[in-house]
Amino acid sequence: MEAMIERCAGLDVHQETVVACVLFGPLDQKPKTSIETFSTTTTGLLALSDWLATLQVSDVVMESTGVYWKPIWNILEGSFHLVLANARHVKNVPGRKTDVKDAEWLAKLLRCGLIESNFVPPEDIRDLRDLTRYRKKLIHHRTSEQNRIHKILQDANIKLTSVLSDIFGVSGRRILEAILNGEKIETDGLRKMVDWRTKASITNIASAINGRIRRHHRDMLRYHWDHMGYLEQTIEELEKQIDQLLSPYRKEVGLLDGIPGVNKAAAATFIAEMGVDMSVFKSAKHLASWAGVSPGNYESAGKKKRVKPHKVTKL
Repeated sequence: MEAMIERCAGLDVHQETVVACVLFGPLDQKPKTSIETFSTTTTGLLALSDWLATLQVSDVVMESTGVYWKPIWNILEGSFHLVLANARHVKNVPGRKTDVKDAEWLAKLLRCGLIESNFVPPEDIRDLRDLTRYRKKLIHHRTSEQNRIHKILQDANIKLTSVLSDIFGVSGRRILEAILNGEKIETDGLRKMVDWRTKASITNIASAINGRIRRHHRDMLRYHWDHMGYLEQTIEELEKQIDQLLSPYRKEVGLLDGIPGVNKAAAATFIAEMGVDMSVFKSAKHLASWAGVSPGNYESAGKKKRVKPHKVTKL
């Protein structure tokens, strides 16, 4: 294999240690090897950075192993040209396997230019990605709590969902809060709770909430209601932080928001996952493949077999 990089390093990353192998020397000669093991504490990673700088390393490669690569990336970023390798693409041949051999194998592949780096966005985009992904999880949790409230209302024979399209709208929330507080809902009071835009009649709503609710039902409803409120408050705070991080990308958000079916929340997710610099992708096809929406090719003996798009685990 023809060498392309004079001084490069391969890192075999673990939770507590990182094994570094540096290959250096003229491209037309067999490279010299230097191997050291460092702790993954901040002190150890700073020592790793100094050691690499002493050996005048220009390029560093590591595998995307869980989240263990992230603190190393954060410290080495800006000082070296970093390459994040897909573990499936750099798998060594079966045989004797050690941490040192893994680090040396990565360094050899990098020296010959045989590793294609995974896409790692800038720091502000990575922060935005954390927030948008957490927002998605919280929305799922909120939906779960709403479904549990639905189940308890059915158990108490309160058919509020039959007369209101959304029991978590303005009218539904007022009625649910009254039920939680154990209030006796009269017709006059119900008229004040129900929004004027509600299509269902007061009579039908009064009949729907006439159930057999017990203290147990109210207690369970209160647990889910309070948790749902906490989730909604947290989601609102996340939205503010996401909006702040999107400030430099108002133009991109506007362009994405103009696409039919894409709102501001979806635009934030697109930017968080793909970034705004499309030059990191060779073509639109590479972007589709990276996003996991493009099926692969599987042909054997002249026959093409169906391949589903694979789900990509983003970094």
